[in-house]
Amino acid sequence: MKTVTIHGKRARSNILIGERLENLYQYVPGSRPIIITDVNVQKICPVESMPGDIITIGTGEKIKTLKTVQDIYTQLVSLGANRSSFIVGIGGGIVCDIAGFVASTFMRGVRFGFVATTLLAQVDASVGGKNGVNFNGYKNMIGVFNQPEFVICDLDLLKTLSEREILCGFAEIVKHAAIGDVDLFAFLEQHHENARALDGQIIERLVLDSVTLKSSIVSRDETERGERRILNFGHTFGHALEKVMGVPHGEAVSMGITIASALSVKRGLLAVEDEQRILSLMKHLKLPTRIESEHEQLFDALKKDKKRESNFINFVLLDGIGTAVVEKISLEELKDTIDEKIKPK
Repeated sequence: MKTVTIHGKRARSNILIGERLENLYQYVPGSRPIIITDVNVQKICPVESMPGDIITIGTGEKIKTLKTVQDIYTQLVSLGANRSSFIVGIGGGIVCDIAGFVASTFMRGVRFGFVATTLLAQVDASVGGKNGVNFNGYKNMIGVFNQPEFVICDLDLLKTLSEREILCGFAEIVKHAAIGDVDLFAFLEQHHENARALDGQIIERLVLDSVTLKSSIVSRDETERGERRILNFGHTFGHALEKVMGVPHGEAVSMGITIASALSVKRGLLAVEDEQRILSLMKHLKLPTRIESEHEQLFDALKKDKKRESNFINFVLLDGIGTAVVEKISLEELKDTIDEKIKPK
């Protein structure tokens, strides 16, 4: 097991890479935590037999709402939860988002931790202290910054996932490599076949390097006032495509990376050769790079991005592989990019 620590302003968060789900209770105070999970996780993990009270939610972006949060609050009250209760989110990114938000707001905050069961959650979604829900068509519009006490990344759980779920995690790893780790990018280029086959040593290295990069950025800029913004690479278009096309988050991020890389070339920041390396790597990882979407719907979704300021969006671009910059891009330029790069549906 390897441990990476995030030093937040209010708390420290330990990311436990290679730890096992069965050792969860070594990290939980008391013997009966309140476990928040979803119906899919219950099919692959012995959650029902674990000591504690179980709250089960649905799956998908459609349940990432204040209504779900309110339903959980109601169940917490019925269970007699109090300020000394400990909440554990066991699942992928959506479960961790909701569990973290509930724990951070119930009774003004109770302690919590995560068991990340998907590759995307292990390398990105459960790490960093962002917890939130969607609101009126706006992605992650309501949320908090609050670090979980621990995140258990049980690599054996990845073997229970579909290929599509695994590939979604690779999109976030490519993102991390592209914005800040040229060695990780080269490692992925060299070992993409073994990565897709879930080779134990390769996957551990990919998770460790991704978590290390993100943790170092979050420790320096926990509440996204500056440097942390680069972690949104691929996510501006990604969130819009996720909403309009209804594709999984990782696939949308992959398409978002494609567009952001093209914009980086257009602005003279990224060499065409490096753009081709990025596209080639994503194709080797079986990630989508071709995009078909209804233009007006996509542009409307872009205009709802949280990073928008007046008629501009703070957009993450690449100044070479391993170096990211944030530039203001006008809505007009983004609309032109949609017309140029995205095939109308």
